[in-house]
Amino acid sequence: MIVTLIEKIYSFLWGDLVKIPLPGGSSLGISLIIILLVPAGIYFTIRTRFLPVRMFPDMVHALVEKKNDKNNLSAFQTLIVSTATRVGMGNLVGVVAAISAGGAGAIFWMWVLALIGSSTAFIEATLAQIYKEKDPLYGGYRGGPAYYIHHYWEEKQGRKRKKVLLSVLFAISGLICWCGISQVISNSVTASFENAFNIPPLYTTIVLVAVAAVIVLRKNATVKVLDFLVPVMAVCYFAITLFIIATNLGSMPGVFKRIFEEAFGIRQVAAGGFGAVLMNGVKRGLFSNEAGSGSAPCAAAAAECDRPVKAGFVQALGVFVDTIVICSCTAMIMLLAPEDLVSGLSGMELLQTAMRYHLGEFGVIFIAATLFMFSFSTFLGILFYARSNVAYLFGDNWASQTGYKIIALVMLFIGGIAAYTFVWDLGDVGIGLMTIFNIFMLYPLGGKAIRELKNYEEEKKIKKV
Repeated sequence: MIVTLIEKIYSFLWGDLVKIPLPGGSSLGISLIIILLVPAGIYFTIRTRFLPVRMFPDMVHALVEKKNDKNNLSAFQTLIVSTATRVGMGNLVGVVAAISAGGAGAIFWMWVLALIGSSTAFIEATLAQIYKEKDPLYGGYRGGPAYYIHHYWEEKQGRKRKKVLLSVLFAISGLICWCGISQVISNSVTASFENAFNIPPLYTTIVLVAVAAVIVLRKNATVKVLDFLVPVMAVCYFAITLFIIATNLGSMPGVFKRIFEEAFGIRQVAAGGFGAVLMNGVKRGLFSNEAGSGSAPCAAAAAECDRPVKAGFVQALGVFVDTIVICSCTAMIMLLAPEDLVSGLSGMELLQTAMRYHLGEFGVIFIAATLFMFSFSTFLGILFYARSNVAYLFGDNWASQTGYKIIALVMLFIGGIAAYTFVWDLGDVGIGLMTIFNIFMLYPLGGKAIRELKNYEEEKKIKKV
């Protein structure tokens, strides 16, 4: 019954709400989430006057902001936390799923979504900074959509509210999403280790859960681990990809030709596959860069910044790093392998076969180890996000914080030993609901972030004079 309910909600959020006829008798199905997400990205890109391009130097400069209180997180540290979830499952499993279902063209639409999504990420992260509050349990700050939605309705109604329905719905949706992702994490890791090392899923799951428990059940170990793990794994993955590209340089023009041909359906329209290309690219793009879903603002709120827009700059840059850089690495690894070798393959088998072609058995081992690190960092990152949502729903107490961590660890264990087919759907349902509640409120609240951006630019002009 629960599975049926999840599938129905998934179909409502991600199913074809509108169908546009295409040449050749096919059609393009557009889901509710795409109808909400893409126009919002375009709208905020225009409102910020193409911020991802125009303010890119400021986005990079915001990374070096210093913090005054050692108990607070710097803007760079919050980028590490959000990158842990972005440069995680979405970059391996998500990209593999996009290419498996939608072909090489899906990558192009992931790029497009990242460019327009950067502006949305800026807006939501800036709002998280404006409405952040002190965290009495963990120290530093906390916030996110549940909090800025709450404050919006308090300001609108002119009175204090204990809870706001939209905030409650967002927080619950986030917790559902992150539990679903926990299962996907262990599912993918155990499958990868079984393929690479013939290790039974149960053994891998026990180790994964045990290591995760040691870290997440300690008060502030999460950020310290991510500060080390994320830069190391991202640099190693990027370096390996550059090596593969360098050794296959002659094939690169053909790869880009294939991406653009398939992106616009030159191969697919006649076969009715253009909709699959577009929808899989957009759906996995959302899951990967999280722009508009409201996840990353939970990290952005924790940053100590002298101007809210600087947290927004950092999170906008995070979308760029995630999709344009790291997701493209995964795509290149797969697309530089001969088509006849990977034809018919899907999931982690597709990625590991491609890596075996490039680097032999070392490639299979490297992907298994990388997936473990990426997945582990994702798990730590989503539990950091969960802190503020659990606190909003249940108040400031260690019982509820620890309780959710234990539930997430149980989900991590279940996902490792039982390959449920609906785990991706559960994550997609959660992130879809989060996106609806978050995007709905970004329009009336976005003006505050725009004003902060204008004030920042005016001060910048004055300093130059």
